[in-house]
Amino acid sequence: MLHFLPSPIIAFVNALALCLNTLFWCIPLYSAVIARLLIPIKSWQRLCSKTAVSIAESWISVNNVMFDATHKIEWRVSWPEGLKPDDWYMVISNHQSWTDIFVLQYLFNRKIPFLKFFIKHDLIYVPVIGLAWWGLEFPFMKRYSKKTLEKKPHLKGKDLETTRKACAKFKDSPVAIMNFLEGTRFTPEKHDKQDSPYGRLLKPKSGGIAFALAALDQQMQKIIDVTIAYPEGNYQFWDFFSGKTQVIAVNIQERVIPESILNGDYANDPEFKVAFQSYITDLWLEKDAQLERLLAH
Repeated sequence: MLHFLPSPIIAFVNALALCLNTLFWCIPLYSAVIARLLIPIKSWQRLCSKTAVSIAESWISVNNVMFDATHKIEWRVSWPEGLKPDDWYMVISNHQSWTDIFVLQYLFNRKIPFLKFFIKHDLIYVPVIGLAWWGLEFPFMKRYSKKTLEKKPHLKGKDLETTRKACAKFKDSPVAIMNFLEGTRFTPEKHDKQDSPYGRLLKPKSGGIAFALAALDQQMQKIIDVTIAYPEGNYQFWDFFSGKTQVIAVNIQERVIPESILNGDYANDPEFKVAFQSYITDLWLEKDAQLERLLAH
């Protein structure tokens, strides 16, 4: 509808609309979170959490209408059958830019449980949305550098223990936990620095997902494996915000997690750790080939 406008104007419209939409929905969201904190009754807290999630889904729905109005995107999406909004899913994806998050929210909103991302702990201080993520019970991760662990060895394993505690909250109600296994956005420089064996992916990290699955105690038995491609190459966030992105190709597969991967101690069982890493490596090899096919078409 507005995609004929010059890209700087589209970017301004999207930025303004996103800010206003966020501020509008944060007011009822904060209210639901405060109500949850004030009355320590489990049934009430569950109701407040569901209300907060419904508000967040409404925020995404309005964002989607906004992007439809300012973009003319050709979506090439391959869907599996049988996705449910009341099941538990571990969602994994390659990661190229902040655009990926809007793509995932656009595609999955109200089709599966509300997506909850692993977020770096420092992002809790982002104005407005940092508190919203906290209120929506996103799992926050606090990673420590090798130098920090050398100076303070008692912090070793603390990040994974935090993951376990955060994910334990999701046993009582369906959830979709989103994990970018590469841990950071792909760039050619990072790819070269890692000496990655994959053509278009960084090396995956398996510890976080292993501990999340263990924390949920077999509640989560399915993976939604997402491969996102931008055939035109303009996948930077500002390109998307400016309406320049014309084609987005996405392959979505639902996978049942093997029993051998669900039952094991990643931290203390070396054989299980190797088997789990091998499983993730196989997924990543397949994803690398899938990404190549999406870009070729």
